[in-house]
Amino acid sequence: MNTDGYDAVVYDLDGTLVHLIVDWASVTRDVREVYLAADVDPPESNLWSLLASAPDVGLAAEVEATIAGHEREGARRSTRLAHADDLEKRAEYVPVGVCSLNCEAACRIALEEHALASAVDAVVGRDSVETRKPHPDPLLAVIDTLESVPSRTLFIGDSQRDEETANRAGTRFQYVDGR
Repeated sequence: MNTDGYDAVVYDLDGTLVHLIVDWASVTRDVREVYLAADVDPPESNLWSLLASAPDVGLAAEVEATIAGHEREGARRSTRLAHADDLEKRAEYVPVGVCSLNCEAACRIALEEHALASAVDAVVGRDSVETRKPHPDPLLAVIDTLESVPSRTLFIGDSQRDEETANRAGTRFQYVDGR
């Protein structure tokens, strides 16, 4: 297989390798309930803003656990996408990793569910390092584990956040849809 001259390839998970079956509106409602149960007014209605604000009000662990629970269940019910086949082929020639905004446990569950775990050399989720995409640290952590360097690594994803992460980390980027 043509590995495009890269020493390593890193994939986003949800929307790239698999589709997690998660009702994000329900997740947001449940996270808002965590705030309300703690008698804290939710600062915003956006899920990721609620997650980012949680440490400021002492709710980081509860909010993370709520989101992660939905993601783990969604990973168990996930569907495999075409780039999962691409990952398996590339893994024969170069180390591959996963860098996701989903929690690490959900990533690992989805990889197991779709028989991809043995082909993946490194997994970094939202909770694996101190920062989240689009910060470059999660991607750089995967690259470091793969013993590669950013300039010799391709990151494949499905979102503008993934592209921004790749740019910040100094890797090449490719959208799953080829654009």
